[in-house]
Amino acid sequence: MPSRPRLSPFSAALASTFAALLALPAQGQTLNELYDAARSYDATYQGARAQYDANVARAAQAKAGILPAVGLTAGVTRSDIEIDTLTGAGRGTTTPRDFNTQNVGINATQPLYRPANWATYEQGKRQADIAQAVFTIAEQDLIVRVSQAYFDVLASQDSLALVRAQKVAVAEQLASAKRNFEVGTSTITDSREAQARYDLVIAQEIAAENDLQVKKVVLDQLVGRPGSVPVPLAVPVVLPTAMPADINAWVAQADEAHPAIKQARLGVDVAGLEVEKAKAGHKPTLDANLGYNVTRNPTGTTTSTVGTRANAATVGVTFNLPLFAGFATENRIKETLALEDQSRSVLEGTRRNVAQATRAAYLGLVSGAGQVKALEAAESSSQSALDANRLGYQVGVRINIDVLNSQSQLFQTKRDLAQARYNVLLGNLKLRQANGTLTTDDMNAINATLASNAGVPAVPSATAPDRLQQQQQPVVPPSIPVIPPVPVQPFNPPAPTMPTPPVPPVILNPPVR
Repeated sequence: MPSRPRLSPFSAALASTFAALLALPAQGQTLNELYDAARSYDATYQGARAQYDANVARAAQAKAGILPAVGLTAGVTRSDIEIDTLTGAGRGTTTPRDFNTQNVGINATQPLYRPANWATYEQGKRQADIAQAVFTIAEQDLIVRVSQAYFDVLASQDSLALVRAQKVAVAEQLASAKRNFEVGTSTITDSREAQARYDLVIAQEIAAENDLQVKKVVLDQLVGRPGSVPVPLAVPVVLPTAMPADINAWVAQADEAHPAIKQARLGVDVAGLEVEKAKAGHKPTLDANLGYNVTRNPTGTTTSTVGTRANAATVGVTFNLPLFAGFATENRIKETLALEDQSRSVLEGTRRNVAQATRAAYLGLVSGAGQVKALEAAESSSQSALDANRLGYQVGVRINIDVLNSQSQLFQTKRDLAQARYNVLLGNLKLRQANGTLTTDDMNAINATLASNAGVPAVPSATAPDRLQQQQQPVVPPSIPVIPPVPVQPFNPPAPTMPTPPVPPVILNPPVR
C-alpha cells in the first residue's frame, strides 16, 4: 500500500493556538482583587451588612431597661373661672377669676429590681452575637460565590481554547483527507468523516463562546466591574491539600465553630431567657424615683389672688406586686417553655445538617483530588493513543475516524482535567464553608495558586467588546483556513446481475431388483 502523506503533529496545532492566545496582553485581576470589589458592590452582601448593623442597634436597645430614665417636663396653663356665690353676703353674684399656671420639672426613675428587664438585657447581648453569626455566614457565602464565578470563567476560557485548538487539528485532518482522496490513496469516507467532525467542532466553538460570555456577565455583575479578566492558574498547577486528612476532625471542628450552630445555641439561650421573663410576671418590681418640680402662679389661683411659686423636690421608692392577671402569666410560661423545646430541636437539626454537609464536602474533595490524578493519567494515555493512531493512519492500519476519535478523546480529557482542578480548588473553600471555618486566609491560599498578573491570556470574543476591552488592543482570533466541502460525485452503481441457476442434475432411477 502506498504511504500516506505525513500529518503535522497534533501537539504543534495545540501549542500554536495557545501561543496565539497567550500573545494577547490583558490586565487581569486576582481572586482577592475581585473579592474586594464584590464586598463593596454585591447587593446581597450589602443587604446582609445593613441587617447586621440594624440587629446590633436593636440588641443595644435592651440595655435601656436597666438604666435610669430621666425626663424634663414644662407647661403653661391658662384658666378662666367664674365663681358663683351661693350663700352669704354676696349671694347670687358671679365673680370672674382668670390666672396662669406655669410649671417645669425634671424627674428620674431608676429600676432597682426588675427581673424581666435584666432578662431582656441578657437577650440583647445574645442577639448581638446572633447578628455576628449571621453576618459571618454572609461573608463566607460571598467568598464562595466570587470564587465560583471566577473559576467558571477560567473553565469556559479553557474550553473555548481547547475547542479552537481542536478545530485547527480537525481542519488539518480534513485537508489531509481531501488531498489523499484527490491522489487516490483514501476513500471519500475519510473526507466525509473529517468534514462532519469539523462542522461539529464549529458548533461546539459557538456554544463555548456563548458560555464564556454568559460566565463573564455573571462575574461582572457580581463584582461590579465590566470586562473582568481572571488570572489563570500557574503552570505547573499545584493544588492545595485539605488538612487534617480526617473527616471526623472536620466534623468536630464544625460542631464548635460553625456560625449556624452558634446561632442555634444562642437561640436556645434566648428562649431560656424568655422563660425567665415570663416567670417574672409573678415577681414584684422596685423602682427609685427622684424629681424636682417648680410651679408658678403669677396672678394667684382660684383660692388666692396672691402670686405664688412652689419648689418641690421628691425622692421615693415605688413597689409593685402583681396579684392576678387572668392566668395570662401562667399561659405565657407554658408558651415560652414550648418555644424553648423548639429551639433545642432546631439546634439538634442544625448540628446534624452541618455534620452531613461537612462529610459530603470532605468526600467530594477527596473524590475530586483522586479524579484529578486519574485524569492526568488519562491525558497521558490519550496523547499516546493519539500518537499511535496517527502513526497507524500513516502506515495504513488505521482509518481517519480513528484519528478523529482520538483527538476528541484527548480534548475531552483535557477539558475534564481543567474542570476537575477548578472543582478541587472550589472544594477546599466549600469544605471550610461547610464546617464554618472559611475565612479570607483560605481564599489567599487559593489565590497563591494563580499565575502572576503579567501576560494574562485573553480568549477572543465573537461579540462586541465591553468598555474595558475597548481600551485595550483589539483581539484577533487565530487564523484558521475555511475548508470548503469536499465535492462528492454522485454514487450510482449499476444494478447487480443475478447469476443464472445451474441446470439441475439428472438423477437416474436405480435398477429394480
